[in-house]
Amino acid sequence: MPGNSLGERYRITTFGESHGPSVGVVIDGLPAGLPLSVDDIRFELEFRRPGRLYVSGRREKDEPEILSGIFNGRTTGAPIAVIVKNSDVISSLYEEIRYKPRPGHADLPYIMKYGYENWDYRGGGRASARETVSRVIAGAIAKKLLMLTDTWVAGHLKSLGPEELNNEVSFDEVLCSKYSPVRASKKDLEAKYEDLIRKATQDGDSYGGIAEIIVRNPPIGLGEPVFDKLKADLAKAIMSIPAVVGFEYGLGFKMAKMKGSEANDEIIRKDNRLGWRYNNAGGILGGLTNGEDIVLRCAFKPTSSIRKPQKTVDLRSLEEATISVIGRHDPAVAIRGVTVVEAMVAIVLVDHALRAGVIPTVRLSEEQAKTVEERWRRYVNLCKPTVESQ
Repeated sequence: MPGNSLGERYRITTFGESHGPSVGVVIDGLPAGLPLSVDDIRFELEFRRPGRLYVSGRREKDEPEILSGIFNGRTTGAPIAVIVKNSDVISSLYEEIRYKPRPGHADLPYIMKYGYENWDYRGGGRASARETVSRVIAGAIAKKLLMLTDTWVAGHLKSLGPEELNNEVSFDEVLCSKYSPVRASKKDLEAKYEDLIRKATQDGDSYGGIAEIIVRNPPIGLGEPVFDKLKADLAKAIMSIPAVVGFEYGLGFKMAKMKGSEANDEIIRKDNRLGWRYNNAGGILGGLTNGEDIVLRCAFKPTSSIRKPQKTVDLRSLEEATISVIGRHDPAVAIRGVTVVEAMVAIVLVDHALRAGVIPTVRLSEEQAKTVEERWRRYVNLCKPTVESQ
């Protein structure tokens, strides 16, 4: 398999290149009867769109176009195809990259695998983060379908370069961080992130960061006991995102330095059910959701396309060369990456919810469709007064 698809019951296939005519996704497995509009998809795309403060200067409208699978504002049960046309393409900026692969980028591995003559160097081709538009489209639809179980997915930038959030953060703060230009959940942290980005931009450099995702009210028992553990599928989905270099959930790597008596979480009675006192496992035990909030994090490397001169090899002569990458690149891919991680988490959760029968696989009833729409409207409208007051 060429590896352009993900999921079993909620199956997505992405297509398109950075400087091609469009990028898009085909989604199969959605039940009929889900209310769905271009506005629903556009809402999520807005938070990864380039051309804004502190991110890539590429000015794309990212206007989604639904080609199939919708009739009278509802899904029909047929595959849904959505495209976004690329409108602000300047391929001439990549002429030097055509012969000088970028350090830290996928340029040279793609050439080694597919051959120089078949490599689309324009904007990184298929290896570009532009591909993640397709993921966010599929994630937007998954997020809306998850409203049937009242499951909410939200993320924020827990750290950027040397700056890190060390105090407690509420789910509402994480949810509202989507309106921060640097995806910070605290105002003081936002100012620190902004200072870092401004300095990196001046220096022609970039920063890495850590995205944290919280899933509120996930259904209990999602995941399979052995190879399709939820943690395994989440890891695969998130590690497939460009520039992601690490994944953990719950206490994660901290557990490697702890005693069992410290890491084990006490089982208690909580809200008339059994639960865990501290949620050290991040909502997943034995590969299955346990009813606690899912808490996971992933690390993004610094953007590899930077203006600072770096050493490479000129493929025409195989001699050492220097490259200073011009163009419109994010000083920290982690900022827009938060939205992409949210999308991948939602896609995996919906896939497992459909597999478990928690969400109907054929069609939603009128009552279920109404419930989804009401909860989605509440989600979309949350935090908007904060935006209007800025």
